Amino acid sequence: MKIFFLIIFILNSFNNSFCDSPESWQLGFQDPSTPIMEGIINLHHDLMFFICVISIFVTWMLIRTLWLFDNLQNKIPSNLTHGILIEIIWTTTPALILIIIAIPSFSLLYAMDEIVSPTITIKALGHQWYWSYEYSDYTNENYEPINFDSYMIPEEDLLQGQLRLLEVDNRMIIPIQTHIRIIVSAADVLHSWAIPSLGIKCDAIPGRLNQASLFIKREGLYYGQCSEICGVNHGFMPIVIEATNLQNYINWIAKKFEI
Repeated sequence: MKIFFLIIFILNSFNNSFCDSPESWQLGFQDPSTPIMEGIINLHHDLMFFICVISIFVTWMLIRTLWLFDNLQNKIPSNLTHGILIEIIWTTTPALILIIIAIPSFSLLYAMDEIVSPTITIKALGHQWYWSYEYSDYTNENYEPINFDSYMIPEEDLLQGQLRLLEVDNRMIIPIQTHIRIIVSAADVLHSWAIPSLGIKCDAIPGRLNQASLFIKREGLYYGQCSEICGVNHGFMPIVIEATNLQNYINWIAKKFEI
């Protein structure tokens, strides 16, 4: 009986653990936490099915051709130069496959660009080499919004269990199950605000405002980095998002105003 409960505990531990940061020798995606990232992964799996089928078929055709059309197998060469039927088949079949692929692709692209009426709007501004955030929906008595800078924690200041080159001193805190709009720009050069688990990559361009939407389904810490080469310290401006429940988010907002 004790072994049974131990197995259940281990299985639950695996179910509650998520890959929201890069891992050593990782080949696949990080675990999705937004509907958009789930759609990206599902589209990838669908495309891999077609890729595997086509790769196997083309490999089989090449091997069969090399084997059957060798001079040892065919002493008398064929006089066939073309065939209308086979040309129609190898033209229409790829076209049909592309149409099948295009339907979910266009649907996903539309969903990525769609901005649902947001509950919270947050501005992310890229600098050389750190990020700054502004919660413009909340202001104090002097009409000043919540804003702060987010710098990478140096390696010598990391605590036990923290990730090298990915931890920051001030995380971006947002609630789960909430439609959030992110407005992204840059103060100096090109940057890119990207978090793999959220399925978001938004370019930060000086003098231009880009926007993206978020709807995080579960609590957790989500790690990202600048994905546009922006200078000598490009690899030292990480992004950390802490998704929490609404009550903790409200408490965090209240403490920010107390400061």
